[in-house]
Amino acid sequence: MPEFTVQPLLQSATVSAHDVHCRGECRHRSAEECASATQLVFPYRGLFLRHVGNTQSVADANHVLFFNAGQGYQVSHPATGGDACLSLSISQPLLRELAPAELLQRRDIPVFHGQSLRIDERAQVLVALLRHSLHNGAIEPLEAESLALTLVCRSLGPRTTRAPGATHARQRLVDRAKLLLASDLTRRWTLAEIAAEVGGSPVYLTQAFQQVEGLPLYRYHLRLRLARALDLVADCEDVAALALDLGFSSHSHFSAAFRQAYGRTPSEFRQATLPPSTAKS
Repeated sequence: MPEFTVQPLLQSATVSAHDVHCRGECRHRSAEECASATQLVFPYRGLFLRHVGNTQSVADANHVLFFNAGQGYQVSHPATGGDACLSLSISQPLLRELAPAELLQRRDIPVFHGQSLRIDERAQVLVALLRHSLHNGAIEPLEAESLALTLVCRSLGPRTTRAPGATHARQRLVDRAKLLLASDLTRRWTLAEIAAEVGGSPVYLTQAFQQVEGLPLYRYHLRLRLARALDLVADCEDVAALALDLGFSSHSHFSAAFRQAYGRTPSEFRQATLPPSTAKS
């Protein structure tokens, strides 16, 4: 089997979307690669590390990553299971119009300063809606283009994103915590367990995580679990079993958390991704 599979989902003069799956067999840094055009990459399953020079970024479902045109990078997979991402390529004139100036190194060829931004729940659900709807043939190209551009606006908006910001030591500590959380989404971690695993006191870890990510560690973990639900629920017949598989105490607990995050129940989300002919009235 190939290491990568790339499935085209949408292709237009404005935006192209691809579903990218990686087996994740490269545990150490890969050979250097380079994107020919700037891409916004939204991981929705699994985790990998992206290395640019001496910096690294954790790629998980809470972030959008910027693969800048002409910028060399490497990837590694510290956790097993591989990963999957929705990759968007936006036309250069449109991306220059959409991206806030403070995020770009230059505007003639859109190149972003940082490697990634944290996204919110609304952006996560837009990723899932776009991907599932295109897979299921439940969306027309014009609507898909509009949804993709809404996702880009949401992901780059100053009110809904957060760029990492902390000392190198704190960033590495938080990265270790992220890797640990992603390694077992269903486990009901305690703060003491996480701190012991990553090498820091519970108080220091709590403060560092809040500084780097702008939200508590427990909420970050919840978002990862709910993002996994977004990945699976569209094809899931037994939502109660899915809730238990993802570590929720009950179906009702899962549904309430899902609705609070995404504004709809798991069943309502599933219906939204189906073609009109198969969706229930």
